[in-house]
Amino acid sequence: MDLVRQLISSGSPLEPQIGFSRAIRKGAHIAVAGTAPIGDDGMTVGQGDVYAQIVRCLDIAEAALTAAGASLGDVVRTRIMLTDVTRWKDAARAHGERFASVRPACTFVEVSRFIDPDWLVEVELDAIVD
Repeated sequence: MDLVRQLISSGSPLEPQIGFSRAIRKGAHIAVAGTAPIGDDGMTVGQGDVYAQIVRCLDIAEAALTAAGASLGDVVRTRIMLTDVTRWKDAARAHGERFASVRPACTFVEVSRFIDPDWLVEVELDAIVD
């Protein structure tokens, strides 16, 4: 069975340049790419604030899920990447506010840096639609 591959764009000019999509849906599975805390103006949201940056990342990821026909309730895995894992509680608070009743598998990991030095976090997630 050949499942249709649906590409979800966030409108970023980097998507075609780099060769990626904000999200991909193939059958029931949706994968949302590493999502940074970028505002509609292209600037970093919440500079210096892990909580605000996670909230922005989740807003962007949720919009991608919606475009793919899913919701946060369909999320089965999240990956939270931080440049300073000692600030995990700020990230966990924002994650918990969105996923308290969903409770996906979740991983927090420290990375050395991101493309933009103002980014403290990135979020990836996977969802399965019934």
